[in-house]
Parts: sequence; structure tokens; C-alpha cells
Amino acid sequence: MNDRLLPVIGYILLLVSVGQTAPGSLNGRIVGGEDAAKAQFPHQISLRNAGSHSCGGSIISRNWVLTAAHCVSYFDDDGELVINPASRYSIRAGSNDRFDGGVLLQVVEIVVHEKYGNFLNDVAVLRVESPFIYSASIQPIGLPSKNTPDNADIIVSGWGRLTHGGDIPRYLQWTTLTSLSLQECESRIKYGYPNILCLLHEADNGVCNGDSGGPAHYNNEVVGIAGFVYGGCGTTNPDGYARVYEFVDWIKAHTDIK
Repeated sequence: MNDRLLPVIGYILLLVSVGQTAPGSLNGRIVGGEDAAKAQFPHQISLRNAGSHSCGGSIISRNWVLTAAHCVSYFDDDGELVINPASRYSIRAGSNDRFDGGVLLQVVEIVVHEKYGNFLNDVAVLRVESPFIYSASIQPIGLPSKNTPDNADIIVSGWGRLTHGGDIPRYLQWTTLTSLSLQECESRIKYGYPNILCLLHEADNGVCNGDSGGPAHYNNEVVGIAGFVYGGCGTTNPDGYARVYEFVDWIKAHTDIK
């Protein structure tokens, strides 16, 4: 473990799960968000663990979804990474309702970043059993063509808790956060890494449990993958996302995207 991370680990909460107890889960609306319009985020999916919503994700091709590594894996007592069986997971796409609508597809393959750990490289791709059929409500989102600028308005979406430890919304939520420089991220939460995207928000706003793996959007591209909050949901601390720009080559190497 990187020594510089030791003081903050106890205050960082992964955003996975909405009360499940299966391995890889923690006991997962956007805090301060609003209901998404129909087909506003046609790439957004609900990742289902044993039939229940646990994380978000993004359609990136007809066969692949982008999400967070911690949504589909855990570290055992020996510190070894264990990837959960793909058979446990399904994906609801094409609906803002986490209970109903759209289509349900079985996950058949999970690829987790080989350097995932310590809240870094928190990236995974999932292959579905049959291809997505594109429509107004089901569309892929592009990978970033350039690095995300500082101080930009970044839209985030998901089905995470409304407040820290609070209720889970039925319908997809969204809000707008602000990207920070690496220096500002380092100053605020000691996470000024090139592959981390820190998103700032006011109190009672931001992501929470159940938003994990979900997208941060900028210029119609997925620039972040929801990973963790620092000090609890809805604080004035920035939220931590995997910076997708740093993983474009890895994603292309492990999917059908060229």
C-alpha cells in the first residue's frame, strides 16, 4: 500500500451496493440531484447483482459496458483480488426505472484492470450475452478524445442514495459537478493522481452508494467512472472518479472498440 494513502483510507467510502451482503459489496440518488428525462442518458445502465441494482455503468459498444472494478470484485483476507462470477450480474438498459422497463441482458465476461487497488485504476469492462439493440433509449457513449479540463461543468448520473445512509430512488438522477486540477484534488483529499478525476460540489450534493461505476459526462463523452466519496456522501469534499482518458488504450485492448 502506498504510504501516502494510509491516513485517508478510513475516511473514504466506496460507492458500491444498496444494502446487499454478497462478496464485493459494502453495507448502492445522486445527492441533491433531479429526475432524468426519458432517454436523457441512453448509455446509462443499472448493473444488477443477484437481481438487484448495485452499481451504474455505461454502454460503450453493442457488446460492452464500462463500470468500476469494485462493483464486480473484492479483496480476500490475503489481499488477493477476487473477481465475482459473471453469472451473478445482469444489466438493465433503456430505462430510467431501476425496477422496470428497457431490456435485461446477462453478463458473460468480466475484465478488471490488472492494477486495480487502493482506490486507483478502478475500472472494469463487462461483455453482455447478446448485443444491445440501439434505439432512442439505448445508445453507446464515446470515450474521451482529450483529457478533461479543470473547472469544467461535469454531469453525473445514477441511482445512488439520496443522502448518506438514506433512501434509494426508483428513477435515474443527475446533477452537475465541477472538475478540479490535480493540485486542488491533492490539497483537498490527497488524491492528486493523473488517473483520478476529482469532482467538486456544494454540501448536500454529489454521488452516493449505488452510483458506483456510473458515468461522468463531458461533451457527450464518458470522462469519469464513479468510485468513492471522502468523508461521506454530500460533504463539501470532492468525489473521486476514475479518469477515463487515462484508460482509453486499456479499454480498447479489452473490448471490441477500435
